[in-house]
Parts: sequence; C-alpha cells; structure tokens
Amino acid sequence: MLHDKRILLIIGGGIAAYKTLELIRLLRTAGAAVTPVMTRAAAEFVTPLSVSALAGEKVYTDLFDLTDEAEMGHIQLSRVADLIVVAPATADLMAKAAQGLAGDLASTLLLATDTPVLMAPAMNVRMWDHPATQRNLTRLQGDGVTFVGPDVGDMACGEHGPGRLAEPAAILSAIGARLTGGPLAGRHVIVTSGPTHEPIDPVRYIANRSSGAQGTAIARALVRLGADVTFVTGPATVAPPEGVTVKRVETALQMQDAVLAAMPAQAAVFAAAVADWRVATAGAQKMKKTVDGLPALDLVENPDILAAVSAPGPQRPRLVVGFAAETQDVTRLATEKRLRKGCDWIVANDVSDGTGIMGGTENAVTLITADGAEDWPRMGKDAVADRLAQRLAEALA
Repeated sequence: MLHDKRILLIIGGGIAAYKTLELIRLLRTAGAAVTPVMTRAAAEFVTPLSVSALAGEKVYTDLFDLTDEAEMGHIQLSRVADLIVVAPATADLMAKAAQGLAGDLASTLLLATDTPVLMAPAMNVRMWDHPATQRNLTRLQGDGVTFVGPDVGDMACGEHGPGRLAEPAAILSAIGARLTGGPLAGRHVIVTSGPTHEPIDPVRYIANRSSGAQGTAIARALVRLGADVTFVTGPATVAPPEGVTVKRVETALQMQDAVLAAMPAQAAVFAAAVADWRVATAGAQKMKKTVDGLPALDLVENPDILAAVSAPGPQRPRLVVGFAAETQDVTRLATEKRLRKGCDWIVANDVSDGTGIMGGTENAVTLITADGAEDWPRMGKDAVADRLAQRLAEALA
C-alpha cells in the first residue's frame, strides 16, 4: 500500500510513545521507509535503540548535531519525506507547531517544510479539552494539518475521556488515505452542517442549538479518505474544514437550494440541525413591545431536505445518511424516522440535558440501518466522524 513512500515520523514525549513501535512495524510491512525523529522527552518513554532497530534507520534527536547536519541537514530531512507523521502529538508539540516555534529538532522540521503533516494527538483529557489546545487544533487544521484521533478511553493517569492515541492500525489507515488518495477518491459527497437561522425580524431568528462540530468533523474525515466534499453549512460556531467546497447559507430554504444545486453525488450526509419551522413573513422592522400584547407569529413548515433527497429518482445518491437528535426513546424514534424519510442510514444521538453532547466535544450515537440498530461507545466527535466515514467508504466500495 505504501511501497516506496518515505515517512518522517516525529515521536513526541508521552506514555503513548510505546505504540509507535507497532506503528513503525506496520509501516515497514506496508512498504514504507521510516525516518524517525525523537524529542528528548520521547526518549524517556521508548529507547532510540528500539526505534532504530524497527525502522532500520538511525534516529535523529538533536538540532545541533554536527554529524547529522553534515550528512543530511535538518532542512533537507524535512523535505525528502512524502509525509510527516507526528505520533504521539503532545500538547507541547501541537502548541509549538501552531505558533511557529522552532526551538528543537522536531518543531524546526515542522516549520521548515511544505510536506503534508498528519498528527495523532495523545495527552491527558483535561489538556485536550483545554481552550488553548482546542485553539491550536483549529489553527493547525486551518494550516492544512490533518488529524487522526484522539480516541476516548482510560488514561495512564487514571482519568477517562478523549486523549488516547489512536491505535496504530488507524494511524496507518490515515497515512494510507493521505498518501494514496483514499478509498473515496473520485467520489462526490455532500455534507450539511450547523444550524439554520430563520428570521423573525432583522434582529431575531428561530434556530437549533448546534455548533456544527460534528458535521465539520465528518467532512474532514471524508476528505482524509479522498472524497470530493461539498460542505453546505449554516451559521456554525466552528470554521469549515480545509479541502472542501464551502456553500454558506442561513435558512433552510437556502440550504435546500444549495444541496440540490450540488447534486449529483454518490453520498449525502445530513448532519445539519435544520429548524423545522419558519415565520411565514419575517418583519421588515424590529418588532416592538406594545400595550396590545404579544405579537402573533404565523409559523410554516420548512422543506424536508432529507426526505427530498432520499426520494427515488435519477439523482438520488447511492447512500443517504440522516441525523436524529432525540431526548427520549432514541432508537425507536430514529428507526421510525429512517423509514419515514426514506434514507438509508440514520445517526441517532441523545441530546437531553446532562449528556453534554449538543455543543460538546464528544458524542454517543446509534447507527440505524435496514439491518437494525448498532450502538457505538461514547467517543470524541472526530472519532465518530472517522468511524462513520470508514463505514461510508465500505458501503460505496
């Protein structure tokens, strides 16, 4: 799969560094050449001798090594690779890369290259959730860095949550997709994301509580697998991912027009939280309080975009995926919705108070198909997106 590909593997300092030994083995088995770089902290968790033995190449560690500079040079080292992989990508490495710092060999290599970069984060859950790390994540994604993981699970420190290094096999899959075009190369997928804002007057609107984080993660995961993604987004609070065609909309009517204009497509994923109703006639001026009481709002139903695209016809995508955000009887209501809408899959989740899913960083979903209901464990929204994208790729194969 990776024959003649050269990987520059930067190993960060964290307990998860031991997993990079298995990653190197998998890369070599897949035909890739691996040039390892270790931070000083990484050597506290895994020995350079072990890394070198598995990689079959010397380990680079020091920015100011005269022998290394004479033989290769750190600038050249970062440019002869087909892909730079950072695993584990610690909070410190992510921060240095996001800020453009270059105080050691690893951070200098990341700054002195135009080679694509794939990061596999691993850190304590509180470090991952910290606003600073999330800002760095957003900035790196905006710079074109792609990510795999982190997974959700138990930490070495005893805590539980997002922050575990993705499994070596998943990192290998992400590397293959980044280098070979991926299993969705040549496939057009439409993804809707975010809320819609249905105006009441120039300053008020009807909307749903959606950040757009899950739809954005899904689009990003599809791009990693090689898909040509049209990303139709309402006014979300997260930025669109890199590598997609962005169609910005405000209302459900605009979203419907944008989706239909983007057809045909092999698949469509409707992750947007579209408002069910809109005001029949929005006020041209701001509504004011009066002594006559509350103003009457004449509501009408918005178009059912999912049902319209799911309807039989020459332009119907091979796979149509809807979402169902419920607060009770999640599986039953989502199953009924799949049949009612005519779509192939429904991704259902419980967004009731206390779950922290709506607007949060994690999700716990049930995949509803014609074969039944499949409960997925609670995991980060990026991990949910990766899993859904992989299933979509398998379905379209």
